[in-house]
Amino acid sequence: MAISRQGYVRGSLKSIRPIWLPGRQRYSVRSDGWKGRAFAWLPGALTAGFTAAVLTRYGVSVSDLAFYGAYLALCLVLPGLLLIRALYGGRRTLAEDLSLGLTLGLAVEVAAYTVARAAGFPLLVLAWPIATFAIFLMVPRLRAHWKADPRPSAPAWWSWALALIFCYFVAQSAYSSFSGRPLSWPALAKYSPIDTPFHLGLIGELKHHMPPMNPPVAGESLLYHWFVYAHWAAASWVSGVEPLVLLLRLGVLPMMAAFVVLVAMLARRVMDSWKGALVAVVVTFGLGAPCLFVSSFATFTYGGIHDAAWGSPTFTFASLLFVPVVLILMDLFGQHRYDLMVWFLLGVFLMAVMGAKATCLPMLVVGLAAVAAVAVWRRRRLLWPALAALLMAGACLLFSQFVLYGGARLALVIAPFSYMGTVWRDLTRTPMDVDPPLMSLLGVAAVYLLAWAVVWSPVLGLLSRPRLFIRCDVVLMLGMAAAGLGSVVMLDHPGRSQVYFLWGSFPFLAIVAVFGALVIVRRARVPRRMALCAIAAGLVGAYAMPVLWSGRLPIAPGRLDNVLYLPYIMLVVLVGLAATVMVVARSGLRGWSLVILAMAALGLPAAHHARLLSFVSRGGERPLVSLMEASAIPQGVLSAARWLRAHSAPDDLVATNVHCRWGFENPCDSHQPWLSALAERRMLVEGWGYTPKNLDRWKIGQSEAHQPFWDRERFEANEAVFLSPSPATVQRLREQYGVQWLLADERRLPSSSRLGEFAELQYRAGDFATYRLSAPA
Repeated sequence: MAISRQGYVRGSLKSIRPIWLPGRQRYSVRSDGWKGRAFAWLPGALTAGFTAAVLTRYGVSVSDLAFYGAYLALCLVLPGLLLIRALYGGRRTLAEDLSLGLTLGLAVEVAAYTVARAAGFPLLVLAWPIATFAIFLMVPRLRAHWKADPRPSAPAWWSWALALIFCYFVAQSAYSSFSGRPLSWPALAKYSPIDTPFHLGLIGELKHHMPPMNPPVAGESLLYHWFVYAHWAAASWVSGVEPLVLLLRLGVLPMMAAFVVLVAMLARRVMDSWKGALVAVVVTFGLGAPCLFVSSFATFTYGGIHDAAWGSPTFTFASLLFVPVVLILMDLFGQHRYDLMVWFLLGVFLMAVMGAKATCLPMLVVGLAAVAAVAVWRRRRLLWPALAALLMAGACLLFSQFVLYGGARLALVIAPFSYMGTVWRDLTRTPMDVDPPLMSLLGVAAVYLLAWAVVWSPVLGLLSRPRLFIRCDVVLMLGMAAAGLGSVVMLDHPGRSQVYFLWGSFPFLAIVAVFGALVIVRRARVPRRMALCAIAAGLVGAYAMPVLWSGRLPIAPGRLDNVLYLPYIMLVVLVGLAATVMVVARSGLRGWSLVILAMAALGLPAAHHARLLSFVSRGGERPLVSLMEASAIPQGVLSAARWLRAHSAPDDLVATNVHCRWGFENPCDSHQPWLSALAERRMLVEGWGYTPKNLDRWKIGQSEAHQPFWDRERFEANEAVFLSPSPATVQRLREQYGVQWLLADERRLPSSSRLGEFAELQYRAGDFATYRLSAPA
């Protein structure tokens, strides 16, 4: 069999495929009767039941579950499924079709809702699923897509395994997120991270306005990736579910379910192995850099999307949309390179990723550039699909940076090894304005990079078959991973947002790492028992080394050099000794494969084992860490804000005397968007910590939260109404700034306040009161 210069295997037209793509998929067509089909649906049905039980346990009503489920099925999954079948051919399981349908439905819905909201009719977003149904019913050629062709059958254990992985995520969410973020006030404010009201406020903003602005500070543009909030705004309009319930309970779960299936689909496409693909999914959810200390310290233990899914919905949304981009690129590098419909689908997903998260497209551009460079080096000619995709991704990147994000840097700066300096300050409890010694900085960087090198060492297994190492899909994923790790090393941000570059590359790096391990194990013909023993040795080491070392993080100031480095030096020594034994014993490829498996296994429980050991060392107690003291949180905020939402117009402007996080007034932490979030109304000045102007003033070594508001005239006019109200101050706020309402924390008003004489009291709940500024008679 000859190989053409273009890299294709010569033969019949049906058998032509690129040599850099995986082999044929091992499918069997399902021919079972109704009992077999019912059993195939059982994993999904039980998973849905378990998820519903958990959600109802944590405050979600049955009606919200029913309406949201109907919205997902009829407005996203079904129309998206029809479009996928029409635009993107191929043999896929039903779960893969449904997941791709949901993902495409999300991408189309964001565009449809943007137009509908800008036109002033948000429920017009329903036009796109209705139009899709009508077209697929009326056009005879499309009518066939309502019924799928005989589809490939996945092994029964495959469906159950993916269902268990998602159930694990639901259980972890219940433990770490649902139980710590109740839906009632004031417990919601006490335990929620500071980003929660920010996300909630943006859902409310997208629910009522297009283009969106920054709700805590009127007039400030929203130079941020806001597509996921547009999706949830549309979901709230259509299903009637509160944005708070979508944010904290419902919204992330369908994304994660589709993400699990699509990562498994991508892994199987790369490796042509069901078992290898399952391992890749497990690694995606369980792998992290090994932390050789008894601690819950997060610097080394955060693992990626499963840790950030609820805290950063933009990251979750983008991670889901990004997987089909890579899937489609794999097809365009191969047999679908001339399929215009597939190129169109790639464009749709790229435009959706463009506003989903700013970290995705830069990584993709680097990965595509690597593919193009390797193709030129390998074949001395351009791989035009890679070049065309690179131009498309580059155009979307430029549009997002200079149009969607207005060219704002949002505090992201080039600062090599600055992240390692942040880690050093955390480790030694050092103030933010103290610079680390150079040697300590380099030492932390070495430990950080060593920890990740150990975890991803199975990638080296591909070197046993160099042609696989330069395969297009492998090069693409390695290029994105290099961009992710390089961004963490080279960039800095006050909220450590540069880590999303690295976390975003985790699924793809996990796939390549498992692929490398699979290749070297097969090439060395390692017996299954020996491979399992090597993995077990690594797992034992992951738990034993922290216990034997008994070191804890954070560590005392001045002990960094003595405590942090030694366990990792011990790790290097052990690996070196193992390598020496391999060389002396002339064990060859088999010995090296066992060393690589053991090293990689050190990181398998890394996202969990340090927390587990810390939990055990406390005797099973789970501390509830409060971000705010209960006494600092005012009563009645939720009631007052909801009353204002019900009795004011979406365009009404509100002034408030709350600007600092409750309990963090001295110095003032300006991350305070709770009122605008709960009322779904724009504020003249609330908290300004998240605004582009505030972030762009940030410098390394400072805190962006403690910078004063930049417009002193507006701030003083706002404060004058509450501290020394008079007809003049009220008139200025109403006529010069357009304020119609006041939302006052009465604990902050002077004891002799006469605010009620100059503004009409409308509602009072607990510590808060709502006033209306009426026009003079």
